[in-house]
Amino acid sequence: MKRNSRVKPIKIEPSSKRIRPTSVDEDMKVSFNFRCLQASEKFNYKNRGQNYFQALVQRLRDISSMSRREMTIYNSDGLRCHRIKFNDKNVTEDSFGIPNLEELDDEAWQFHLSTNEHGRVHGYFIGNIFSIVWLDPKHNLYKRK
Repeated sequence: MKRNSRVKPIKIEPSSKRIRPTSVDEDMKVSFNFRCLQASEKFNYKNRGQNYFQALVQRLRDISSMSRREMTIYNSDGLRCHRIKFNDKNVTEDSFGIPNLEELDDEAWQFHLSTNEHGRVHGYFIGNIFSIVWLDPKHNLYKRK
């Protein structure tokens, strides 16, 4: 016997497009996401040598053993991790430029790969995950003084 059952579609109201803040487990280690990695003329990493990529991988490995608090608050002088203030007059970009995710700019951070030799890594945090947006081997995010 065939039943006449129809599944009624559920209307799902769109939630806010903003990313909801997550609670950060202070003991969890930092991990990395490359989904938003952008390469451009200004943030070009394509022609970097072996030493650059070796320094990048080693720095990511070292940071992976830190919690977000260790990375951002108790970081070493060599890491020099700090927030990016896109409204600073010395910053050459207004934002990361990721469509519909402007609030990520409020969580923008950077850190050095090594002292001045290999530049910086720029990205944002969601929880303990640091999403890398720009690899900046030539320090192009800031105007030269």
